[in-house]
Amino acid sequence: MAAITPHLPVVLVLAGHDPTGGAGLVADAEAVAAGGGWALTVPTALTVQSCRDVSRVIPADPEVMRASVAALDEFAVAAIKIGLVADLATLDAITDILRRFPGVPVVADPVLSAGGGRELSTTELVDAYRERLLPRVDILTPNRGELARLSPSLLQDTERAVALMRLGCQAVLVTGTDDPAPGVPAERVAHTLHATDQSRQWSWPRLAGRYHGSGCTMAAFLASRLAVGESLVMACEQAQAFTWEALAHGWRPGEGQALPRRLWRLPTVASVASPASP
Repeated sequence: MAAITPHLPVVLVLAGHDPTGGAGLVADAEAVAAGGGWALTVPTALTVQSCRDVSRVIPADPEVMRASVAALDEFAVAAIKIGLVADLATLDAITDILRRFPGVPVVADPVLSAGGGRELSTTELVDAYRERLLPRVDILTPNRGELARLSPSLLQDTERAVALMRLGCQAVLVTGTDDPAPGVPAERVAHTLHATDQSRQWSWPRLAGRYHGSGCTMAAFLASRLAVGESLVMACEQAQAFTWEALAHGWRPGEGQALPRRLWRLPTVASVASPASP
């Protein structure tokens, strides 16, 4: 009988449920596991969606969210990942939950719109996100469009990232997959880390097609690596490399966006040996 692992770094995930598995809680749990952690998943919303777009968002009961986290007190949470924030009530619940874990690194992926174009946030909610949540975030992982919505009065990415850090956010990792920054070659994707003591940019080969869930994948894997004690820069680099591989091994079930395969390293069912095999 195999020995029981004495401890796994735990990541508390507060995110919406995506039935496709491309993004949301399912994606986060897979990415956290691949990063060496154990995911505790608390829904912030249910969604009705396909690989093309989101048609409905049903916010979770904020009291159920608070109670769900309180019931998990046997776990030592080592990092927190935040995804979709459905409304002001769930935002309040999230900030209450974060107060239970002082000093624990928080990774926030600001899901403001769906890949198909549907808006998932309002101006009031974006303003509250800035004021109430960002001061509690260690690293924010927006794409360039989300960065612009969070800092609408500024024009340059660096200025926008600095403005968010002035609100209390410790670092911003800006992804350039959907909206490349000026000067980035068409065949490349650039992601830029802005932090108080350093900045860093990575360049990756651009993959063909459109993908659903790349942001969730990267943010959750990043949280998992922080949970195991990795440095911020190395965790960011590892998260990007993992996400690129998950997209490169992805699949497209229909005519919509392709889905990342975060568990591509696992063998197929046909090649898994039975526990009873010699």
